[in-house]
Amino acid sequence: MRVYVLNGPNLGRLGTRQVDVYGVTSYADLVTMCVDTGRELGLDVVVRQTDAEHELLGWLHEAADEGAAVVLNPAAWSHYSIAVRDACAMLRGPLVEVHISNIHAREEFRHHSVVSAVATGVICGLGVDGYRLALLHLAGRLATSD
Repeated sequence: MRVYVLNGPNLGRLGTRQVDVYGVTSYADLVTMCVDTGRELGLDVVVRQTDAEHELLGWLHEAADEGAAVVLNPAAWSHYSIAVRDACAMLRGPLVEVHISNIHAREEFRHHSVVSAVATGVICGLGVDGYRLALLHLAGRLATSD
């Protein structure tokens, strides 16, 4: 089963950007972890990152057309992008929203995500382990839907 792990703006800077908030794991290490975890769980994981909102929308449309599951870290777009939220609402497969930091313990403007209302589940504040947990959840969920 195909699972898209999609990452929004600035996540390509992991390991160098605000390491006190996002940790020292590099983006390349995150990609490796997601692909390896997926392989262990029998998932075909495709990991992508973009700083261009239209590109993320295209990937969400692709996942919707395929009926694929999605792990999404919309990053800053979480808090204001109705376009990203609407594309997520089109998904037919499960959607797990992931945030590396605890958005509820940060600045007030980060406390609300417009994506959460259309997500199957939300994981935040567990660092990059949130991605691993999201993939574990999806593997179990997809196995019981076959």
